[in-house]
Amino acid sequence: MLTLYSTQASGNSYKVRLMLAKLARPFRLEEVDIFAGENRTPEFLARNPEGRVPLLGIDGRFLAESNAILFYLAEGTRFLPADAFDRAETLRWMFFEQHSHEPGIAAARFWLKQVRGGRDLRTHDVDRWMEEGYAALKVMERHLAGRSFFVGEALTIADMALYAHTHVAEEGDFSLTGFPAVRAWLDRVAAEPGHVDMEWRPSVAEA
Repeated sequence: MLTLYSTQASGNSYKVRLMLAKLARPFRLEEVDIFAGENRTPEFLARNPEGRVPLLGIDGRFLAESNAILFYLAEGTRFLPADAFDRAETLRWMFFEQHSHEPGIAAARFWLKQVRGGRDLRTHDVDRWMEEGYAALKVMERHLAGRSFFVGEALTIADMALYAHTHVAEEGDFSLTGFPAVRAWLDRVAAEPGHVDMEWRPSVAEA
């Protein structure tokens, strides 16, 4: 059985829980308290030397990086296009999420919402987070104008990767008021079959 090492409030961990829920794949959930240093123990670092979540345990092997995990889980499913161009386009938006989207939007939410005193600790970074985050949202808004999803006309792991942090962007002081296409896309993703929110975790029966 798959084992997911996850932090409940982490957007990156949520991506993987969302994917597993959509696939209805049983898995064992191991909560990792990063604020208590549980990701820095010798046992955890032996599994992932970077000490990050999420981490997926697969038959004695361990796969890190949320988008790599999504790609692994999506192989052979409707969430990863078979067409070579669409497949590459899916990866393109997942790279965008990690390099252009997450550094502003996810970082702001982490420090301003989750870390006690984070605003004071990182006050010099707030303007940069806002600039980078809004720039990413503008790219998304332009791309989503006139289309339903990021690649083709169906939900893919590109949408899941971008949804995870975007739907809670306001927790990082971002306003989505000026992004109607992004807001409509968020609603479409949430309306898809098998959707679960960030608080979801598998029941004992499901695991």
